[in-house]
Amino acid sequence: MKALITGITGQDGSYLAEFLLSRGYNVHGTVRLSSQDRLDRINHILHRIHLYPADLLDQLSLIQLIAKVRPEEIYNLACPSAADGGWRLPAMTAEIGGLGVIRLLEAIRMVDPAIRYFQASASDIYGRPAEYPQTEKTPFRPITPFGAAKLHGHLVTAAYRDKYDLKACNGILFDHESPRCGRDRITRTITRAAAAVKLGLQEKLVLPTLALRRDWGYAGDYVRAFWMMLQHPTADDYVIGTGQLHDLEDFCRAAFGAAGLDCRDHVEVEASAEAMPETIPLLGDASRARHKFLWEPEVTFEGMVSLMVEAELERLSPKHRLEPAVDDHRGWQRSPA
Repeated sequence: MKALITGITGQDGSYLAEFLLSRGYNVHGTVRLSSQDRLDRINHILHRIHLYPADLLDQLSLIQLIAKVRPEEIYNLACPSAADGGWRLPAMTAEIGGLGVIRLLEAIRMVDPAIRYFQASASDIYGRPAEYPQTEKTPFRPITPFGAAKLHGHLVTAAYRDKYDLKACNGILFDHESPRCGRDRITRTITRAAAAVKLGLQEKLVLPTLALRRDWGYAGDYVRAFWMMLQHPTADDYVIGTGQLHDLEDFCRAAFGAAGLDCRDHVEVEASAEAMPETIPLLGDASRARHKFLWEPEVTFEGMVSLMVEAELERLSPKHRLEPAVDDHRGWQRSPA
């Protein structure tokens, strides 16, 4: 079985590649034409996967790649970071997260409509949700360029499924973290600070708020849902979330606790910080996924945070800091074609 992953160098892409390899897949992934992707998340499996230059901005590169690889499954995980909501590069966010999906679906339609397709949608499409928790039927009302781009990709995936009978699924993914999440995420800021305080490299962590509430799951659990979605005989859209709500204070408590510390001794809120307005939180109801293909998260909230802190302790350890830098770009040009 062959699978093609766009965004394979990211958090979700790296975990998905590992999962598919464990199931005997021949795994292929894309590296952007316009820049060199960092390969640190997949360095350990570079010898087992195949990487190719392709770009969601370039229709021809997608057609040529799909025709060359002939995958049975495609997982589209490529999109600019959501950490700033897409406000820094709104046009690029729209191009990749919205129009890029059309280019990829067109390539599938032209080359092989039998390909099973997974589109990584996001809870950002709900924006300020009208109900709690959110389901597949909750109205969409995005409030950021990232959310709007994801909604475009979500809707066009459903439209191609209906128009051309493509086996295309949307996974509406609520926040999910891991030791491989981006350093621009506030969760990573917290776990890194907990490790730094433990190692005596930092004394305090100052945050703008502790009231932010989210449904946080583990990325390794979520990629399993991607695959399960495509194995179901009927293509459809599914919410993927834990159904559990935590705030940043819970996250700090778990992170510093995993390091053997009390967060009350090391975490402060900015004196000038304004109180966050009360809104309906993003909380995913994944009961449909549980019923249709028996998906359940396996790693608890506390377990996920503990894994993140353990990884940061390793990264910040004196031995790790003294090791020579690794060339993140080595090897992909030599991957089998």
